[in-house]
Amino acid sequence: MPIRYWAIIVLVGVIFGSSFLLIEIAGRELEPLTMAAGRAFIAAAVSWFIVLVSRIRVPTEPLLVAQLLGLGVMSYAFSFVMMPIIQDHISTGLVAMINLLLPIMTLAVSHFWPGGERANRTKAIGAVIGFSGASILALPSFAGGMGGQALGVVLCLLSTFVFAVAFNITRGFARIAPQVVAAYAMTGALLATLPPAVLIEGMPQIELSQTWWAWLALGLFPTAFTFQVMYWMIPRVGVTNFSVNAYIGPIVATLLGTTLLGEVVHPLHLVGIVVVMAGLLVIDGRLIKRFVRPDTRSSQTV
Repeated sequence: MPIRYWAIIVLVGVIFGSSFLLIEIAGRELEPLTMAAGRAFIAAAVSWFIVLVSRIRVPTEPLLVAQLLGLGVMSYAFSFVMMPIIQDHISTGLVAMINLLLPIMTLAVSHFWPGGERANRTKAIGAVIGFSGASILALPSFAGGMGGQALGVVLCLLSTFVFAVAFNITRGFARIAPQVVAAYAMTGALLATLPPAVLIEGMPQIELSQTWWAWLALGLFPTAFTFQVMYWMIPRVGVTNFSVNAYIGPIVATLLGTTLLGEVVHPLHLVGIVVVMAGLLVIDGRLIKRFVRPDTRSSQTV
């Protein structure tokens, strides 16, 4: 894979890692549905602006439009609403650490997905190691029983699974311009979140300017920008390679959480993240190939 693609994946990981801090800041005054609706509105507006300026043909076939809108409803609306709720129960650093499972979850879903990327034995072993690391990450939260932290971990794992499904659904839209896919998907997320936000939570009461800035940045960068890049990259590098941006996100989120929010990392979290990273390295395979050389000895005839 070209170096420029790896650079883009790293940039996406850094931006994605910052989203947890932005959600934490915006969540001090915004309810989950309202935050999700605003995030989707900003991303949809930016995406449609790009489509119009680029003069890209927009498909209007009812079935295809329904599928694209449904992608936004099923995956992004769900994740946008869930993330503020999750961060009410567990720290931003732990959320990001659990999101390290994204490449592993994507691999597992893709293996069983029609036309998906099949996992070989090495990748299957890596997946098992990764899920073992996830169990270690969850241990401190479950130690006190099924309380708030445990619920947050379960919801975070569910959100990761939904994102993995979304990555694989995206493969089916490879022939459609990525800007159009993003525009329709974010519109679907907006349609799913705005009405209930208004009806259930009402108009937001915002007193702090940092709430506005965090809300705007959340819609622009971790949402509008990263999803445009995602839809452009996945057909070129595959869902498993692209999801490797999850390596970077937890590092950024943990650094921001400990330095700016005063969060404390549990020792078992560090053990868990090392085990998950080991699983990811096994799945990637390149490091193993450096140490495992094929047997080049020629056979001797006696």
